[in-house]
Amino acid sequence: MTSTAPQTLEGQAAGDAPPGWQDRLRRFGYSAPPRTGLRERLVPPYTEPSGQLWSVLRVPPTVAGYLVRWSGWVGPLLVTLVAGLLRFWRLGSPDAVIFDETYYAKDAWALINNGYEAAWPKDIDKSILQDPSSVTIPADPGYVVHPPVGKYLIGLGEKWFHFTPFGWRFVMAVLGTLSVLMLCRIGRRLFRSTFLGCLAGALLAVDGLHFVMSRTALLDLVVMFFVLAAFGCLLIDRDRARARLAAALPEGADGELRPDAKVAATLRFGRRPWRLAAGVMLGLACGTKWNGLYVLVFFCVMAVLWDAGARKTAGAVRPYRAVLKKDVFPAFVSTVPVAIATYMASWAGWFMTDKGYFRDWAHGRAGLSPDHVKLPLIGDVSLPQFGMSWMPESLRSFWHYESEVYSFHVNLTDKHTYQSNPWSWLVLGRPVSYYYESPSPGTDGCPANTADKCAREVLALGTPLLWWAACFAILYVLWRWVFRRDWRAGAIACGIAAGYLPWFLYQERTIFLFYAVVFVPFLCLAVAMMIGAIIGPPGSDERRRAIGAIGAGVLVLLIVWNFIYFWPLYTGNAIPLDSWRNRMWLDTWV
Repeated sequence: MTSTAPQTLEGQAAGDAPPGWQDRLRRFGYSAPPRTGLRERLVPPYTEPSGQLWSVLRVPPTVAGYLVRWSGWVGPLLVTLVAGLLRFWRLGSPDAVIFDETYYAKDAWALINNGYEAAWPKDIDKSILQDPSSVTIPADPGYVVHPPVGKYLIGLGEKWFHFTPFGWRFVMAVLGTLSVLMLCRIGRRLFRSTFLGCLAGALLAVDGLHFVMSRTALLDLVVMFFVLAAFGCLLIDRDRARARLAAALPEGADGELRPDAKVAATLRFGRRPWRLAAGVMLGLACGTKWNGLYVLVFFCVMAVLWDAGARKTAGAVRPYRAVLKKDVFPAFVSTVPVAIATYMASWAGWFMTDKGYFRDWAHGRAGLSPDHVKLPLIGDVSLPQFGMSWMPESLRSFWHYESEVYSFHVNLTDKHTYQSNPWSWLVLGRPVSYYYESPSPGTDGCPANTADKCAREVLALGTPLLWWAACFAILYVLWRWVFRRDWRAGAIACGIAAGYLPWFLYQERTIFLFYAVVFVPFLCLAVAMMIGAIIGPPGSDERRRAIGAIGAGVLVLLIVWNFIYFWPLYTGNAIPLDSWRNRMWLDTWV
């Protein structure tokens, strides 16, 4: 008769369960990571410097307590102060209309004064620089292809500091500086580490592309600002929802939280004002440029997945079913309609005036005619406008205007010297030159003892070592997300994907590297996360930490040096032509 008793491993008592794979690997030196309590998984605590650090620095315990308590704001504010000084230094230089400022600065001035963009003469830029007070805003409306939010903000700076280069760049510098502060705080909340948060903000402060865009009156930095603000709002909402879930779970006799399938599946999170704020921010992003719409889709999916993860952690057996029942509809209502309403409100000036472009297009028309547009991945199609004669003329005119703008964008295939394919963006294949002059020795900042002419250029180029490090950081983030199920890595990957991947749908369109500024903050978060891993995880021995800190410090110092080295190309300072050539590391940068 064959025995049916289970076989046992050596040293294992009969009736015991076979060891798991972690136990089997212990003989090879494997040690399982310490298990984290449910409360800490739902609401992770912030890391604090060890007492050993304060003792080495000879800081009294009372003072150390104050430093820890206020470091969450003092550190980010110090980083922001440095970023602000860099961005406002000689903000009005070059004293010229550089690159697409020729469109947005003038559109903003007309919009802030008349409520609609005007059709400016082609040769008006010189008159604006010589005597802006003598320039009269044209009465005829101008055809513009971007919504008005970013131009309203540029116009505010012009209203406060006049129709000058400093005036139309002022708000950009403010937003660029504030985005550094936001990233410090976002990184701190994301990583639960003030150090890594400040590191991410510092990396953003010394990124060349973000720096140049903070000193130029273009719209893409405005999109970046509102996208980052929306991400921060959703991050705060995530923490608050998980804290509410933790408060509803039962506690055991040992004071530890216990998972509860019923609570996890049925709890309603109630009012979520930070999601409403995120909807407003995403509406303002779309109201600046339409690529904000893709970010809206990515972020909405991310927020719902966060809810599912929270319910699963709390013990829900079918977390996605619970999310479909409890969270999807409230999440949609608090973001998408709010974003649409915000976008429509941004066009208030166009609706309130009767002189905007296409403002009276529907007057006397019985319905709307079909439009012929080119859709990505589909091709040329006829997009009917439904014949909505019952709608107010203003709304029909607005729909026609929007369809014309969409047709313009998807069919923009004119060749440009500085256009680039998104495949080359991460390696900085083709940056955009906003401004270039070759002053002679002794003129316009060129040293008199220079043998040859000088070069003055404003080049929209990311700090190369930061971006090239980010290529490896993206791979690390994807590995953390896929194989370690690290939600922080997934959030960073979502921010990069939302600002980057949609451009691959428009391979034939004329697009530029500076569009990538929208996801630069998330590249900085990725590099900060990678540097945190280089330094070493909590619990590492002193030797591992020391080696990691040296490697991380060298990388950060090289990035800062790289920013300083390219400083003349970011600010338009005159340098000898040979020095300029030395900074052209790739042939495609010329």
